[in-house]
Amino acid sequence: MSFSIIFDMDGVIVDSNPYHKIAWKMFCEQHNILISDSEFEKNVFGRTGQEALPILFKSNLNNELIKSYTEEIDGNYRKAFAPSIHPLLGLIDFLDDIQGKSIKYAIATSAPPVNVEFVLKNTGLRKYFDIIVDSTSIIKSKPNPEIYLKTANLLGIEPSECVVIEDSLSGIDAAIRAGMKVIGITTTHKAEELVHTNLVIDDFTELNLSLIKDIFNN
Repeated sequence: MSFSIIFDMDGVIVDSNPYHKIAWKMFCEQHNILISDSEFEKNVFGRTGQEALPILFKSNLNNELIKSYTEEIDGNYRKAFAPSIHPLLGLIDFLDDIQGKSIKYAIATSAPPVNVEFVLKNTGLRKYFDIIVDSTSIIKSKPNPEIYLKTANLLGIEPSECVVIEDSLSGIDAAIRAGMKVIGITTTHKAEELVHTNLVIDDFTELNLSLIKDIFNN
């Protein structure tokens, strides 16, 4: 059967979540907000600033303030990550392989366009991706399946024929709710936390098209 591949960005294309964590924790310190690692994973990973910031401040925030805070956090992130950014191990070889097989694929991320461009430009991956769905394209972020359903529509393929590569629990939930297969990647969570996926990998050296075909055939 034919299938398409949808890549999350943070934690999948690049191991960026440690730097998002740094950026958010810098922000929290600057604004006197105490947050534990477990609270960070629950309330920040996989969410947009629009959703995460009111949770952190425990109050409603107007759009202008959310925009200002989000830009502050994103600036922290890019500054922290820029010196060491690189594609996840094996990703370029995997992309070259799927390009050679004429397989449709896309990025679906809760990140804003400025962060998407930052990642693609600084990793040399911009040339690989034509279809990108980012935070400006959706109303509801993961675990709502909207982003994955919209991406499947842009790819012109049924959700049941898509496999999503995800690192976050909210993203995995979103993909499952969209009716898609899911490959979990262990950049953010341990393998035993990704039990609801169809396959778990540490990086792209452990993934090939035969393994993906097996997911759809089983």
